[in-house]
Order: sequence, then C-alpha cells, then structure tokens
Amino acid sequence: MSARSARCLRASRFVRDVLTAIVVLHAAFVLFVALGGLLVFRWPGAAWLHVPAAAWGAYIELSGGVCPLTPIENLLRAQAGLQPYESDFIAQWLLPLLYPEGLTREAQIALGTAALAGNAVVYGLAFRRRRRLRRA
Repeated sequence: MSARSARCLRASRFVRDVLTAIVVLHAAFVLFVALGGLLVFRWPGAAWLHVPAAAWGAYIELSGGVCPLTPIENLLRAQAGLQPYESDFIAQWLLPLLYPEGLTREAQIALGTAALAGNAVVYGLAFRRRRRLRRA
C-alpha cells in the first residue's frame, strides 16, 4: 500500500469516526427533545436546557425544515464514500422503524405535535407535583 493510500484510508476512517459521533449526538438530541422533559421531575433546572431544545425540535418538524446537523452528516458521508441521506435524520434513522414508507409532511407534523403535546403533559405534571410539594 502506498503512503498516499494509507493517508486516504486514515482520513476516511477519521471522517467515519466523526460522522459516527455526529450521528450519535444527533440521536441523543432527538431523544432529549422527546423525553428530556422527564428529567424535570428529578432536576427542575433541566427545563432551562430542555425547553429550548424541545422548541427547536418542534420548530424543525412543524416547519418542514432540516436540522443543521443533517447537511453536515451528508457532507461527511460523501467524503467517506457513503451515500448521503435522501431526506433528514429522522427519516433516515427513526422513521424506518415507525413508518417504513418514509417521512411525509403529515408524519413530520404528527411528530412535531407529539413532541409538543408530550412535553406539555410532562411539564404540567411536574409543575403540579412541585406545587403540591411546596404546599406540604
């Protein structure tokens, strides 16, 4: 193997490692948007991080936008010789589990609405619990 081939191979592995890290970060963020409100029961201060994250996640889904991480992932996938996403992160990784036919606008609206509604319920319950504990 030539020195150039070895450098290309190392660069490709590095790009794949960075890509993997970004995909894991992206998945963690999506999970935090969906379930992070539950942290408020244990750590009320988590709301300061979760509310903006949930608002951003809902905005992206409801507006039909694309998270800024998706184009970065596509760029890295292309540099690593992998096929770029044809849609967004959720369509690539999560929807195949839930909706095999892929991401539709209706599915995006449903996901955004579910994120807002689920978090509203969690925050309502956390607020009630906290108020009840203060009274006691």
